[in-house]
Amino acid sequence: MRKPLVLDALDTRLLEALERDARLSFASLGETAGLSKTPSWKRVQAMEKAGVITGYRATIDPAAIGLSTSAFVHVSIEFDHHEAFERAVLDQPAILACHATVGDFDYLLHVMTGGVPELDEFLRHRLRRLPGVRHFNTTLAMRDIKPGAYLTDAAS
Repeated sequence: MRKPLVLDALDTRLLEALERDARLSFASLGETAGLSKTPSWKRVQAMEKAGVITGYRATIDPAAIGLSTSAFVHVSIEFDHHEAFERAVLDQPAILACHATVGDFDYLLHVMTGGVPELDEFLRHRLRRLPGVRHFNTTLAMRDIKPGAYLTDAAS
């Protein structure tokens, strides 16, 4: 088990800068937090080791790679099929995110496809066949108002 890392103001500034641009050099990153290159590198390394930083990725325009339809799907599952459903969701590339929820539905999925026909195919031929699916309700996103936010903004 990892020892929890207590973040101070310098760590928070490093995280904010990395979240906005993970390609910053350690010298530039250190400047943001008022540190030199080596201390900033050591702090980032410690946050990676502690699991605070879980990875780095590029932000991609979905339309540029043929994904033009975004939908949110509430799914209800039969009581004894949750584990099987969760395992099956991991094998569905169209499902970008899956959240267990409390309320009228068991899960909220974020699904992206190339268009409405592809979404229809996914819902009727793949999603409904996943283990334990009783019913689902789909909401089609018309446009993105705030497609992504920074976690460090929400934490402050």
